[in-house]
Amino acid sequence: MTGLKKNSGGGSNKGRRVCVVGGGLGGLAAALAFARSGAQVQVFEQAPQITEVGAGIQVTPNGARVLAALGLDDQLAAQSIVATAVEPMDAVSGQPVTRFDLSHLDGPPYRFFHRAALISVLMAGCAAAGVQVHTGARIDGDLPDGDLIIGAEGVKSQIRARLNGADDPFFTGQVAWRAVVDLPDADPVARIWMAPRRHVVTYPLPGGRLNIVAVQERKQWAAEGWNHADDAGNLRQAYRGISGRLRGILEQVEDVSLWGLFRHPVAPVWHQGNIAILGDAAHPTLPFLAQGANLAFEDAYVLARTCDGTDDIATALATYQALRRARVQRAISTANANATKYHLSGVSRRVAHLSLRGMGVVAPNAFLGRLDWLYGYDVTA
Repeated sequence: MTGLKKNSGGGSNKGRRVCVVGGGLGGLAAALAFARSGAQVQVFEQAPQITEVGAGIQVTPNGARVLAALGLDDQLAAQSIVATAVEPMDAVSGQPVTRFDLSHLDGPPYRFFHRAALISVLMAGCAAAGVQVHTGARIDGDLPDGDLIIGAEGVKSQIRARLNGADDPFFTGQVAWRAVVDLPDADPVARIWMAPRRHVVTYPLPGGRLNIVAVQERKQWAAEGWNHADDAGNLRQAYRGISGRLRGILEQVEDVSLWGLFRHPVAPVWHQGNIAILGDAAHPTLPFLAQGANLAFEDAYVLARTCDGTDDIATALATYQALRRARVQRAISTANANATKYHLSGVSRRVAHLSLRGMGVVAPNAFLGRLDWLYGYDVTA
């Protein structure tokens, strides 16, 4: 399929009235993609303002291609750190298991962002493209009036429930903390600190900060959602017995959020009539592959492109789901598998670490080769 036609083009999106419910990363990307192909777009966000605080995000090349195609590459380059490597770490010894160089990736670089900066860039792009954003706009019953309604409200999407009925997620037996600490001059590297039944991911953010996501297996569940405050002492207690190098980072944590990790099924139905869903509303994923937002960016572009290619909305939405479903299921399966690989213990852990070390020495490009289906994918081509 060809790319999006710009505002002056004659695609089917020109003049279409598109309403996006949800002003997160996926919703704003969809709004911008439709606006840049000539649609009249409104975004309805229930929060009093569209903002994101206290967390980082990794934008991998597959997601970055979408943002570049939407005309945001220069602005994003100024708001990010280019990642040079991924380092699996032994969290107990504090030593690297191996190092995978990211500098040879094709296309745009792998980047680290503060979510607030990424939201701001998308908001500015939407404003320049004429998107109308309504905050404090909770959609409980009747949907907005438009030629196309897009549900982008995340895992608790009411539009998903309208299309599929009530969801039935289950607790994975894992919880995650997220925090940000000061760490000037940190290496531009994503580190995965692996330990039995737990792991920590760290990477730097612009402004001398370090993003932390720490996951632990446990029976006691926690509520779903990113904004439940917790005591930093609970985080440190969960990681007792680890290396002084990682413990020193966690000792700096003051404010921390905790959320329970729940597995939601991929929605069977992504569209009905003139309604469609995307991102976490359609296919929530666990945070073990850094693909939640990246897959939502891909969804947004493909949805806008399929709609731009035909006047028949029903055909466009069926094509969109057909193009996206197998890919997101593969990404979700890979993320689920990582949840196990990061938490190995005993002999399995030693064997896995030896295998990683061997791959790093003998075939250092094999890691990226295994992920070419993910990072090398280009929905804008």
